[in-house]
Amino acid sequence: MPTYVYISNAEDGEIATYLLSPGGELASRGRTKAGAQVMPLAVSPDRRLLYAAVRSKPFSVHVFRVDPGSGALSPHSVSPLAEGFPYLSVDRTGRLLFGASYGGHLVSVNEVGADGTVAPEPRQVIPVGRSAHAILADRTNRFAYVPCLGTDQIFPFALDAGALRPRPPVQMKPGTGPRHLAFSNDNRFLFVLGELTGGVTTFALKEGVLAETSGAAMPTSLRPGAPRGPDAPPRERDKDVWAADIHLTPDGRFLYTSERTSSTLCAFRVDGASGRLEWLGATPTEKQPRGFAIDPAGRFLVASGEKSTTVSVHAIGKDGSLGAARQFPGGKGGNWVEIVSF
Repeated sequence: MPTYVYISNAEDGEIATYLLSPGGELASRGRTKAGAQVMPLAVSPDRRLLYAAVRSKPFSVHVFRVDPGSGALSPHSVSPLAEGFPYLSVDRTGRLLFGASYGGHLVSVNEVGADGTVAPEPRQVIPVGRSAHAILADRTNRFAYVPCLGTDQIFPFALDAGALRPRPPVQMKPGTGPRHLAFSNDNRFLFVLGELTGGVTTFALKEGVLAETSGAAMPTSLRPGAPRGPDAPPRERDKDVWAADIHLTPDGRFLYTSERTSSTLCAFRVDGASGRLEWLGATPTEKQPRGFAIDPAGRFLVASGEKSTTVSVHAIGKDGSLGAARQFPGGKGGNWVEIVSF
């Protein structure tokens, strides 16, 4: 079963393709032009299409066909987007493309045609809290959630007949900076990463309603971070927590996050019954690791770094510990990682 890794390199304007071997080696399979500041990626449920958002004007989404035999990407279509999106996701049917805009404080919904083409006009553009940083449908495809870093809120939506229906927002602790999300395999829990604390908050899920149950801290000597952006007040940030991404292993037993200031990956053990997290440790990785992904077999974690030109592969131990980084040539501004197996 071949496994392919796709990494968007924002400064190069390209998507790099790799073959991941059973032993955890990355072999380059070429690069595909996308556009300046290509960043978030999303894969269709059938794994045959890759969506890539370009955050330079004109804002657009580039769709690529994925060749199951070689992993090669071929251009499919390009469609405009309502804003510059740091996060893209596809609903569980593959017929809706969601985007979250940090600068626009909004989310959008675009319909996806049967051939994978994204509609040129959004079906919905919905204002949310300040600095929306992600949007993801739950495993039932009946609800979607939007973390808003600047207002410390989660905006829940009912997903009905291809449209988002707003529900009352959920307030988190001030200074959390909710950024990215991950759902447990049984859809009973939602794990929310705080960019400004590096901690993870566990919410119980029931009929789309969130109830905070526990939290897990990241032991660190760094100080709590503060929101960033063109209108943020001046601040020395080299000692700030600056967490980025969050993913669970396929079996749901372990959860990992990335922290950019310390350039580390943080590991937690997951209690499947309660959703509680237990700190395991931190492992050095690529410089400023914005994005990472775990292969479908749960054996390897692949991380990119915005300030490095290499890519790291970490073996995942049976106890959830991460092996030392094995580095392979990368691109400039690596920020998003997707892994696909056939």
